[in-house]
Amino acid sequence: MKLLIVIPAYNEAIAIGAVLKKIPKKINGIKSIETVVVNDGSNDNTAEVSRKGKATVIDHLLNMGVGAATITGIEYAKRNGADIVVTMDADGQHNPADIEKLVKPIIGDKSDIVIGSRTKCIGKSCDMPWVKKAGNQLMNGMTFIFYRKWISDTQSGYKAISKKALTVIRLSLSGYEICSEIIGEASKRKLRIKEVPVQAIYTEYSKRKGQSILNAINIFIRLVTRSLMGS
Repeated sequence: MKLLIVIPAYNEAIAIGAVLKKIPKKINGIKSIETVVVNDGSNDNTAEVSRKGKATVIDHLLNMGVGAATITGIEYAKRNGADIVVTMDADGQHNPADIEKLVKPIIGDKSDIVIGSRTKCIGKSCDMPWVKKAGNQLMNGMTFIFYRKWISDTQSGYKAISKKALTVIRLSLSGYEICSEIIGEASKRKLRIKEVPVQAIYTEYSKRKGQSILNAINIFIRLVTRSLMGS
């Protein structure tokens, strides 16, 4: 099986080199691993650092959003015969050692999409800052309202997607709302979703990244628009 790891990145030169170094070289059940960094219009040297880290780099000329960068990476994966895609953040919040945990249910044909849940992680090292926890719970509720699917960590960017799921889901949203969109598409296409606990590494740098509670308003509007358009 071919695994393709998609990392959307915008001005992540400080962190992405360390992330790439920690990505496992071998995983049981996986024959080949390729890492693709989608450089989303960065104005620092994210692309150069990524290439030095042996990643394939796809450049967006403009900053289009994490959703758009994720879609670019997924389309690349489909064209290049990936059997599994793992999406992860570029800021070091995700522990690359958890990649094997994410892909295992897909390799075993027990799931089509696996979401790395930060809320299911147990231990002090797993504590999510309260602001992020509050925002996440808000988005969990919003996702349930739109798609009638309860997930403990809807906004996790750390997930694995099977080839079967890649061929049927239709993604169009350009921002963080893509996390909810993926869940909605999985529910619509009757795909199997599984959550596994993953460690979140919260540094002062990673705490500044991601979305704010206020961004939930923008996400709500985009989800409403998508729903009204019948996507």
